[in-house]
Amino acid sequence: MATLSAMPGQRFSVPDWHTSSQLLSADAERQRSASLRVRQEARALRNDTASQTKWDEQDSQTQLADRISSMSRWKERLEKCLADINAEIDALAKVKEAAEGALQAKNLALEVSIECLVLRERRRAPDLVRDPVEEELHKEVKVIDKARRELQQKVTEAFQQLCHLQEVRQQLSCDHRHKMEALEIDHICLSLGVDSPNISFKVSPMRVPDRSTTLDEWEGHSRDNKERAEAEIKASSQLREAAVLTIAQTHNQLEAQRVATEFAFRKRIRDMERAYDELKWQEQNSLEEVAEQKEDIRRLGEDLRCKAEDLKVAHTRLETRSCRPGGELCRDQAQYGLTDEVHQLEGTIRALRQKLAESQDALDALYRQLHHTQTDLGCKANSLVLDNKCMDSRRKLVVPAEKFVPEVDTFNRTTNR
Repeated sequence: MATLSAMPGQRFSVPDWHTSSQLLSADAERQRSASLRVRQEARALRNDTASQTKWDEQDSQTQLADRISSMSRWKERLEKCLADINAEIDALAKVKEAAEGALQAKNLALEVSIECLVLRERRRAPDLVRDPVEEELHKEVKVIDKARRELQQKVTEAFQQLCHLQEVRQQLSCDHRHKMEALEIDHICLSLGVDSPNISFKVSPMRVPDRSTTLDEWEGHSRDNKERAEAEIKASSQLREAAVLTIAQTHNQLEAQRVATEFAFRKRIRDMERAYDELKWQEQNSLEEVAEQKEDIRRLGEDLRCKAEDLKVAHTRLETRSCRPGGELCRDQAQYGLTDEVHQLEGTIRALRQKLAESQDALDALYRQLHHTQTDLGCKANSLVLDNKCMDSRRKLVVPAEKFVPEVDTFNRTTNR
């Protein structure tokens, strides 16, 4: 028979064995129940968190998309505003250039007016008068000065407005550029997913960045930029209209004054030509009168010489007859006739000498008047030359500089009539 190698352990009773088995079974049941509850809670939690995460991600995607849409709308508004402000800057710059060109033209007109005034100062007396032409030239200078001041003011205002527009454009461009960068960032954020590369945990991702703004502040900033740009565009448009109106008004005023001045010039030249013609006619008549007076003086001198010879004959006859002898020395009719002839000849000679002196005085007066007439003719000719020079200079106001050819500065009564 075999033998036991060791002493058997403590012996349990059958009830204890049943009790132990029941306890084990109850513990196993309890553990399974606890595990089932944990599993169910875990599944519910997984389902809840998955759903919550999905909805939270969907909300984030929707909010990002809405944000992108909102920024896109503002970006389009800013782009339109930028296009409008660029167009306004170009339009205002063109108007400013037009105003500067009109101002430059006024400088030429002022130079021409002053040149005409200086030229007309070279007139000689008695033509150096304050005539309507000079008055119109002084008016023209005043009109040009007023137009230049108005145009210079518009040029200055346009320059300042261009600075404002460029400043606003700079702000809009900066805002637009920031929105483009923010859109690109939000598009990147919208495209991120769990399978995206370069995703990782970040340190304090929920911190509020410095200089961050609220949604109302962000929208107010963009709205303020847009409203300021629209206000500057409106102000620029009004300035452009005012500048164009000023250019047209100054041009019309100066053109009307130029026409009035040239009308006065033409009238003055016509009056001067008529006066010149009248003086020329007077000179011709005076020359003819001088010639006839000189001829009459010559004839008076010849008559005086002839009468002197006749008087010599009469004197000689009387003296010779005084030598008659004796009773022949009588006062006969011949004696009386010769005596009367001598008295008549002496009276005639006195009358002829007096008339000769009067004729010589008249001739001297004619010479003096002729000298005055010829001097005045020279003044009129000089004045006509100067006024024609002025008219020639004023052609620069209506003829382009490259086509302007000055007329010959000569005074020809035949061709200039």
